[in-house]
Amino acid sequence: MEKTIIRTDNAPAPVGAYNQAIAATGKMLFVAGQIALDPSTGTIIGEGDVKQQTQQVMANLQAILTTGGATFEQVVKTTVFLADMNDFAAVNGIYGQYFDEATAPARACVQVSRLPKDVLVEIDCIAVIE
Repeated sequence: MEKTIIRTDNAPAPVGAYNQAIAATGKMLFVAGQIALDPSTGTIIGEGDVKQQTQQVMANLQAILTTGGATFEQVVKTTVFLADMNDFAAVNGIYGQYFDEATAPARACVQVSRLPKDVLVEIDCIAVIE
């Protein structure tokens, strides 16, 4: 995969573990939004705890990326859906453990009125596989 970080001073600088844009070539892997479901039991992990839920979401994303032949380093775009934007800092703290700020993917983060199973966070991603 060829991946180029796009940065310009003519747009706002990132305020977290993401970049303004990524240019990439290669086969693309589109990962569906993941919530804090335990894959073995189907139950929600971290009921009411956004940090614990985010850790499970990232574990679920990692499992899918691995099976698809990718790593977090190959992720070029994520979308973070929050039930409450006040949870942004907590989610960002966990999310940032998986991405190096210098090469992190482009990202959008939005608050939504409700998420499946009333979880607090959902994340999807796009990776480019070599």
